[in-house]
Amino acid sequence: MKNFRYLLFIIFIFNTIHAQYLPKSISPEDMKKAAEWTEKTYQSLSQDEKLGQLFIVALYTNRGEDFIENVRKTVLEQKTGGLILMQDDAGREVDLVNEFQSRSRIPMLIGMDAEWGLYQRIPTAHKFPWAITLGAIQDKSLISRMSAKIAEDCKRMGINWDFAPVVDVNTNPRNPIIGNRSFGSEVPNVISSAMAYAYGLQDSGVLAAIKHFPGHGDTDTDSHLDLPVVSHSRERLEQTELAPFRALMNKGIGGVMVAHLYVPALEKEKGVPASVSKSIVTGLLKNQLEYKGLIITDALNMGAVANRYQPGELDAMAFEAGNDLMLFSQDVATGKKLIQKAIDEGKIPQSRVEESVRKILMTKYLLGLTERKNQNPNNINADLNTAEHQQIAENLYAHAITLIKDEQHLLPLRKKQTYYYIPLEEAPHETFRQALSSDLHIVTTAASEISTIPSKSVVIVGLHKDNSTAYKPYRISEQSKKILKKLSEKHSVILDIFGSPYAMKDISTANIPTVLISYENNDDSMKATARALKGGTEISGRLPVLVNDELKAGSGITLPAALSANK
Repeated sequence: MKNFRYLLFIIFIFNTIHAQYLPKSISPEDMKKAAEWTEKTYQSLSQDEKLGQLFIVALYTNRGEDFIENVRKTVLEQKTGGLILMQDDAGREVDLVNEFQSRSRIPMLIGMDAEWGLYQRIPTAHKFPWAITLGAIQDKSLISRMSAKIAEDCKRMGINWDFAPVVDVNTNPRNPIIGNRSFGSEVPNVISSAMAYAYGLQDSGVLAAIKHFPGHGDTDTDSHLDLPVVSHSRERLEQTELAPFRALMNKGIGGVMVAHLYVPALEKEKGVPASVSKSIVTGLLKNQLEYKGLIITDALNMGAVANRYQPGELDAMAFEAGNDLMLFSQDVATGKKLIQKAIDEGKIPQSRVEESVRKILMTKYLLGLTERKNQNPNNINADLNTAEHQQIAENLYAHAITLIKDEQHLLPLRKKQTYYYIPLEEAPHETFRQALSSDLHIVTTAASEISTIPSKSVVIVGLHKDNSTAYKPYRISEQSKKILKKLSEKHSVILDIFGSPYAMKDISTANIPTVLISYENNDDSMKATARALKGGTEISGRLPVLVNDELKAGSGITLPAALSANK
């Protein structure tokens, strides 16, 4: 009987694994070993250990040693299946991951939100572009190159799961939490960009997780604070919100993260978040879309659910809904007790534990976690911020730059001409000014001194928006709008927006002959932009979002590189 059951399990694995993460060039023999290890390990676990595999807890290094000791206690006593690494000491995190892995009988999944690289959590790491910037890039292989480097950085820290990419279709410019984290407002672009990102990770041995199912793009509430509502019809959801998930389900992407959203068209009971909705997680994601990979909740400490349910109770509800892993659990012990109570009362079948734990174990084996290897914390900060990181980032920013118009053919800039440069808005601009001035005659002029600029000059205006987080508003100040209007009446203006393309909703560019979007305001983007303006690289980006009736997604002009123009 036991051998027959094992044979059935092997058949099950081979019949369903196509929709789950698989390493490149895995052989049938490797799959057999994976199945054997999974079955042997599963059978060796106590019920308490099996339940522990379902939980991922958060590890911060900026909250003191008492916090770390509590995490240590939870991991060891509750035998948790994984960690999510938060802010912010890379070396300390490496040491702790080494410790926890060495003391855990079953290797742990170590995850991180690293959408724009480890910089999202580790300030000493190099920042890669936000998804909205990547969505402007036409050569999607560049995204794969970036995410492969992110995977390399993850493995350097002992991380095996990057909770990325975001596949939400951002159709709401007022979205407070997705915005720059989305590849754009068009489904095909989101799909192709996300696929490139996910494959770059997984081909390099780090699991991806597409998020936030069933779609967080058209919301105006931050789910960290309260429960957003997506009130669209099922037809609209199928066309937009669900479309990227449906397209990517059978592409081998190993994880799906379920959002804390209320979607009335998918959940009949009022106010039930998707993350604890059996109709959405089991009915839609698992049964209708037939997803076989790991299903993980969004963080359970977020206000959208934490303000509605008690810790532990929330975990049990999420598991009963169909999730395999509860992320950022606030009370693992209570969660385990309540799940076991539901099993004892017949509300949750034991087969659900078997299903989830086997998926978790199989994924751990396929990620190579059974081959334990400590990471060296020495030089970790330097290793996460190298010349190669900078080169990859600058190249991405260069390919994202989007030329909306160049009516007077002011580009590329020419060495023999004098240009006036006016920086506006709140963020640093010195890198851009210096990069332009290295071989061009640039006169930097304060906004208060624009009356000193000779009539009919060519004026470069940089709208430098704060790049410190992905959640800053895109709006342009009234003062900057007035200055732009005044300049465009007397001069030929080259306007470059170092910020969200949605900023163009806020300003009139009718009398501005040349308009570009550089998407972000940091050293890499400013250097890449200066080089492109001087003709050093081709400008080929396209708007990834619908801005208004005149500026539709896909807008943009290709300007070939023209180094000779600067001689």
